[in-house]
Amino acid sequence: MIPFRKMNGLGNDFVVIDARGGAVALPPERIVALADRRDGIGFDQLVVIEPSRRADAFMRIANADGSAAEACGNATRCVAGLLLGESGAGRALIDSAGGLLEARRDGGWIAVDMGVPRFAAQEIPVAATVADPLRLVFPEPDLAALGPAACVGVGNPHAVFFVADAHAVPLADVGPRLERHALFPRRANISFATVETPARVRARVWERGVGATLACGTAACAVAAAGHRLGHLGEDVEVVLPGGTLRIGLAGGRIVMAGPWSLDWTGRITATGFERDGTAAGGQRAVGS
Repeated sequence: MIPFRKMNGLGNDFVVIDARGGAVALPPERIVALADRRDGIGFDQLVVIEPSRRADAFMRIANADGSAAEACGNATRCVAGLLLGESGAGRALIDSAGGLLEARRDGGWIAVDMGVPRFAAQEIPVAATVADPLRLVFPEPDLAALGPAACVGVGNPHAVFFVADAHAVPLADVGPRLERHALFPRRANISFATVETPARVRARVWERGVGATLACGTAACAVAAAGHRLGHLGEDVEVVLPGGTLRIGLAGGRIVMAGPWSLDWTGRITATGFERDGTAAGGQRAVGS
């Protein structure tokens, strides 16, 4: 029986397990089964909170397909909300595969310093053959027609297309191809963004290992950082995603992401399924985000 919390940030939803008192290991195939939105709990990422020698906690992230993720901005706010609630402090330091992240209270929201955006090919990463990661044109004619992709590392790899109408792009068709394109050695998160003003941009995201998602925190950071670097956006940007809006600040060259978080319900993972607190829910779609 493994207790968990079902949480979300703008509809980007997670199962969060607190493993600070004892190790928890779930094989990829079990994660995939639990992530299923019809027969499992249903989530975009599984997040395990572990002890850390250099921070308040370590955050380990697995995508819905069982693959590992280095960073997740919306999950970071959820974990920070739990840690800050426990300690009563104003700040928390969270370690992750993508680096150290400092989170603080921002009114009813959580703000996270996501670090410095990376634009060098080896740091994103993209293939060494890519001459300009900020203006990557794909060799396939139909993908080239999408325009250049601005690639940026925000703890994990991202490619951002600035287009006239993000909602007109067939995301379900091109998203999987772009995510797994040979030019991305660790795959990539794919965003299509439409700039409305220098302070506001709308975006849709195909998330690596997940698919189309209501929100992706690191993608919002990537959209803002790439847009600023290309001169499309200013230092303070609202990124509007299908699930809601995140505020991104870029002053001083660092990315600070602010947004809401929510605890939806709690339950326990069992040997054969899961149980929702107060209700047996194995084999039943879990709803709450």
